[in-house]
Amino acid sequence: MARPALRSSVGERIAAIRSARRMYQADLARAANVSISMLRKIEQGTRVPSDHMLDAIAAALGVDPSRLLGDSGRLDSRVHDAIPALREVIAAYDVPDKGPVRPLPALRASVADAVQKRLSAQYVLLSQNLPELLGELIRGAHTAADPDKFATLLVAAYRASDAVAYKYGYLDLSARLIELMRQASATAEDPLLSASTAYVRTEIFFAAHAYQAGLRAIESAIDRLPEKAERSRLGVLGALHMRAAVVAARAADADAAVTHLGEARRLGDLIPEDIYYGTAFGPCSVRVHEISVALGLGDRHLHLALTLGATWSPPLSMPAERRSGFFIDLARAQLWAGLKDAAFESLRTARRIAPQHTREHPWVREDAETLLRLHRAGSETLVGFAEWVGVI
Repeated sequence: MARPALRSSVGERIAAIRSARRMYQADLARAANVSISMLRKIEQGTRVPSDHMLDAIAAALGVDPSRLLGDSGRLDSRVHDAIPALREVIAAYDVPDKGPVRPLPALRASVADAVQKRLSAQYVLLSQNLPELLGELIRGAHTAADPDKFATLLVAAYRASDAVAYKYGYLDLSARLIELMRQASATAEDPLLSASTAYVRTEIFFAAHAYQAGLRAIESAIDRLPEKAERSRLGVLGALHMRAAVVAARAADADAAVTHLGEARRLGDLIPEDIYYGTAFGPCSVRVHEISVALGLGDRHLHLALTLGATWSPPLSMPAERRSGFFIDLARAQLWAGLKDAAFESLRTARRIAPQHTREHPWVREDAETLLRLHRAGSETLVGFAEWVGVI
C-alpha cells in the first residue's frame, strides 16, 4: 500500500511548488519537456514519474529531486547505484580512456554547477553527473598542452565527489578522492588551493578519530600559507582556523580550540560577508563553527551553543549544507541539555533546509534514536522522522 502514498505525495509536492512558483501546468510541462496530460496525471497521483522525468520536473521548478520525493527511498538507491561508476573513473585517473573533451569555458561552467550543487547538498544530482564530468576533466588534464589549467577544476570536482562519498559512508573512496585533490592542487602550484584542501583532509582524521594528528596537519597548513595581503588568503586562513578550532575541541585541547576560534573571529571581523575559496569563510561561518567547538569541548562550554542557538540563526544566503549543519549541531547541544522538544524541532529545521545532508548525518540518526527512547510513548511525528532517517 506504500506505492499509492508515494504517488500522492510526489504529485502533491509538485503541484504545491508549482503553485508557489506561480506556474500553470502548461508552463511546467513545457519547461520540463513532458506532456501536459502526463503532468496532470502525476499531480493527481495516478502516474509515477520515472527518474529522468522527475529530474526534469525538479530542474524546471528549480529544486532538488529530494524536495519532490520526500521520504521515498528512491534517492538513497540512486546515489548508491552511482558509486561504482565514480570508483571506476578515479581508478583509472592516470590511464584515462579516449573520449571528447569540451572547451575550458564549458568545463568551468559544469564544475561551477557541481560546486553549487555540493553547497546546496544536492547529492542525488551530483552522483548522477560527476562520473562523466570527472572522466572528461581527467582526459583533458592528460591531453592538454597546458594541464595546469585543468588542475583547479579537478580539485573542485574531486571535492564535490568527496561530498557524496563522505556523506554516504564510502570513507575509503572519500580518502582516495582527497588524496587526488592534494595531487591536483600541487600541480596547480597555487598555495591557497593546496591550503584549502587541508580543510577537507580533516575528514580523514575525523573518520579515524585521530584528532591530534588532524590538528597537526591543519596547523602545518596554516604555517605554510604565504604572507600576502589579499582577500582570498584571508578567506583560506580564516577557514583553516575555524576547522582547527573544531579539530582541537574534538582532541580535548581547549586552549588550542579557543586560540584558533579567537583568530577565526578576528579574521571574520575584517570582512563584511563570506568569502568563498573552496570553503566559505566569514562572520556567519565562524558562528556556525562556534557551536561545533562548544560541542567538542562540552560541559561548561555547552551554554555557549545554547545561547547562540537562541539568539542567532544562519542567514538564507549561507550554503544549505552549512545551515543544516548548524541546526544538527544545535539539536545535539539541546539534547544534551535535556531540551528534547527543542532538539527535535532543530532536527526538523535541518531537514527542511537540506534533507539529503540531514538524512545521511550520523548524529541525526543517533539523536533520533535517543529521542525515541526518551519519549517512550513516541509521537507520530517523531516516529515518522525516525523512520525517515532509518533508525526504525
